[in-house]
Amino acid sequence: MESNIVVQPSVLREIDTFYYNMWQKYKHSWGEEEIVKLISDAYDEVYNIKSITTHRNATKEGWEGLFMANFKNWYFAYKINGDTIYVEDACHSQNMHEAIHRVINLIERINNLTSNN
Repeated sequence: MESNIVVQPSVLREIDTFYYNMWQKYKHSWGEEEIVKLISDAYDEVYNIKSITTHRNATKEGWEGLFMANFKNWYFAYKINGDTIYVEDACHSQNMHEAIHRVINLIERINNLTSNN
């Protein structure tokens, strides 16, 4: 059965804002067409969530109780209700450092537990 997808407007704003800020900061490195292409690609990534068959719990602070998916450069927080996927938030991979640190800390705690036994 095909899932429906609902993308919160804030998700698309997050993508737009990220690339707009990047473009403003590096105007001499990025052309307008390149930025439009990056935004378009990121929008496509949002809708790739429909293809996920295994759902993993989100690790980013503030995404508790949601699932997390990543495609290329973007991470997305989403929930599922019936046959509808609700995309709630987005974060570019450059800004996912807090989630990475939480995973590293978890791995270290697990290693400490297993080495103490």
